[in-house]
Amino acid sequence: MLLQGRTLLGKRLNGIFKAKKGDASLLSDVEELLITADFGIEFSDEIVREFKKTASGANPNQLCSLLKSIVKERMTIRPFRSSDGQLSVLLIFGVNGTGKTTTVGKLAYFFKQKGKKVLVAAADTYRDAAIEQLAVWCGRADVPIIKQYQGSDPGAVVYDSCDSALSRQVQFLIIDTAGRLHNKQQLMEELSKMGRILEKKLPETHIAKILTLDATTGQNGISQASLFNEYIGVDGIILTKLDSSAKGGVACGVSGKLGIPILFAGVGEGIEDLVEFNIDMYLEELFSLN
Repeated sequence: MLLQGRTLLGKRLNGIFKAKKGDASLLSDVEELLITADFGIEFSDEIVREFKKTASGANPNQLCSLLKSIVKERMTIRPFRSSDGQLSVLLIFGVNGTGKTTTVGKLAYFFKQKGKKVLVAAADTYRDAAIEQLAVWCGRADVPIIKQYQGSDPGAVVYDSCDSALSRQVQFLIIDTAGRLHNKQQLMEELSKMGRILEKKLPETHIAKILTLDATTGQNGISQASLFNEYIGVDGIILTKLDSSAKGGVACGVSGKLGIPILFAGVGEGIEDLVEFNIDMYLEELFSLN
């Protein structure tokens, strides 16, 4: 998955295990390392408490494998699902700077390459040039876009996109939304409004609320996920800029602590650089001893 820090955590863990310190010191060092790798304080403590029960007498390779298996058991693993041949709606949200609009373009390309009919809605009508930026990405992906003018009602864009998705018989409607309004409450209310429009216009349709998170933001990313999940609910996460993360543990922290699956990962700047999240590949890179 091209995780930049794929060898760092494993090498450091290997060094700790080979030092053969006392149990208490070893466990403390492991927990500190997990926290600095963005696993989160609570999740790291939970992992180490379980690790303590079965770590006695194992060699460094076994200890690293054991730790990896404990992490995997506590992560929420659920691949992306869509309605087979029917319309699925992906409501994409996240704070500005997480690569949200870029990710919408990559998602459109991802599904188009799988032979699906895709429609994109430009419902981020607040940020300067957001509509133009999304239109460029839709051009690259060769998918149509529903848009109005900057400052227009994003709910109206969503409303129109529902009608258009039905008339064009597309399989995927992907909706880009604003990442920041005047305040947090207004942003959440706007997203909730879009959700209500979708439920009213497309009552039989699978609607997925998907959050984009910047992998380089670490613990701040976990806080963002917790906030959005509290206000509107999050069905899945797209972890952006994973190739730029020097730590990488944020995926474990978010999924393990909040119970939200990581669905996709951004691994580069190109339109093709979005992949379905593979938990085994991710953990193999993260805990690699080489």
